[in-house]
Amino acid sequence: MIRPRIRVAAYVIRHRAAPELLVFDHVDMPEAGTQVPAGGVTSGEGPEEAVLREVAEETGLLTATVVRQIAEEDKPHPDTGQPRRSGFFHLQAPADTPDAWEHHVHGDGDDAGLTFACRFLPLPLKQPLADDQDAWLGHIDPRWTTVTGNRQ
Repeated sequence: MIRPRIRVAAYVIRHRAAPELLVFDHVDMPEAGTQVPAGGVTSGEGPEEAVLREVAEETGLLTATVVRQIAEEDKPHPDTGQPRRSGFFHLQAPADTPDAWEHHVHGDGDDAGLTFACRFLPLPLKQPLADDQDAWLGHIDPRWTTVTGNRQ
């Protein structure tokens, strides 16, 4: 049996008049869809460390803090079908985090050289995220379940 790839995904929430979720789009690949920061856990890295690293790498945001892990999901990769296990984490961003920005990814990972358009969307979302990444938002607060989805 093939061991699943271990991953993390971040629900970075900013609280203002209403709660908002940090998402991003690939500037040069709109077909990738709107996503939350997510990626693989490296050898010797803990899941909380990995989720903070992924948020920093994919958005440039260094001020998010982990609140707690909310779910773990076994679901094959949508393109390759390879097994993967994803831990979903609730993180908090400061209220004064900008509304939107572009982040150019540096480093040597798969995302290196890409530019992501980051922004906050009000909760609940009006549209599902790519690969149903929003499926666990209702486990933070039932009112945050995506309007169009009746999952989980």
